[in-house]
Amino acid sequence: MRASLRLLEAAADASKPSYRRTPMALLPPIPLYRRILRTHRKRLQPEERTLGDMYVKAEFRAHKDIDNPVHIIGFLTEWQVYAQTLEGDSWKEAKLDRAKLDKMSDQQIGQLYELMQTIRKQEQEELEAEKAGQQ
Repeated sequence: MRASLRLLEAAADASKPSYRRTPMALLPPIPLYRRILRTHRKRLQPEERTLGDMYVKAEFRAHKDIDNPVHIIGFLTEWQVYAQTLEGDSWKEAKLDRAKLDKMSDQQIGQLYELMQTIRKQEQEELEAEKAGQQ
């Protein structure tokens, strides 16, 4: 009975438009991993999907042997919020929170910078290919 009440509450909350919904019960790693890859398949363009899938796989592999429960919960929570955000449509215009950026380590900021460079490089290559195709 309690589980069905929680599902009804979650369904009611899901109908409210919100950028960041409160995550439901934390998913275990394997179902969350599958959910993210499935969402990538449904919501992202092929180039975005390739990059996103590689990043998700690398992150889950890098964190599979973590023993600290606080790190595990934080990791799973953030990826679950990511999946929920991606399942909505508001993520396309979203910007990174300054608070989250301040909490990032130097390594994480470096990864973010590399991601930005990769995206810009792809955009530049697409522009050059488009210009070459028009000539």
